[in-house]
Amino acid sequence: MSGSAERNRRADARRNSGAILDAALRLLDAQPDASLDAIANAAGVTRQTVYAHFPSREHLLAAVVDRITDEAAAAMDAAEPDTGSAADALLRVLEAGSRTAARYPVLAQQIASLPVSPHTDQERHAPIADRIGRVIRRGQASGEFDKKVPAEWLTAVTIKIGHAAGEEVEAGRMRPAEAAEALRTVLLRALRPGS
Repeated sequence: MSGSAERNRRADARRNSGAILDAALRLLDAQPDASLDAIANAAGVTRQTVYAHFPSREHLLAAVVDRITDEAAAAMDAAEPDTGSAADALLRVLEAGSRTAARYPVLAQQIASLPVSPHTDQERHAPIADRIGRVIRRGQASGEFDKKVPAEWLTAVTIKIGHAAGEEVEAGRMRPAEAAEALRTVLLRALRPGS
């Protein structure tokens, strides 16, 4: 196979993979039980093409998780995590991540309910945790956040409080604005030195 033909084949494969993921995001958020046939049809490819890229539904779902994580990480980076006070930056970063998750409410809930090992869960959250941790370490260095507690612990607490706020909204116990204010209040109290 010539170099040009190989490049074209790889470009086609990337386009197909992207189309499959785009279709999976749309369909699975609207219909969590959508079949691989339906996803293939929405992507404009055959079922065999879907299986060539994603050997099982679980592989496709893992790729969807990666896509959403990448989107959230990009949104968090665009929220200027290195600008202004660490507290303000952290809240901007969390809001950016939350807006991304809010674009896929059903899918985010489905992903959160999947049983995964602690190691897989840690890997899934790593890009998000890295961004949050960077802001927390900056806040510790500036004295805004407690230095006596490891940044990794504060990062984990921040993620858990964020999940709790989202779960309260999903369950209908809080309105989004209420949950955002509760998150802000509790989180800043938890991070403050001498709390």
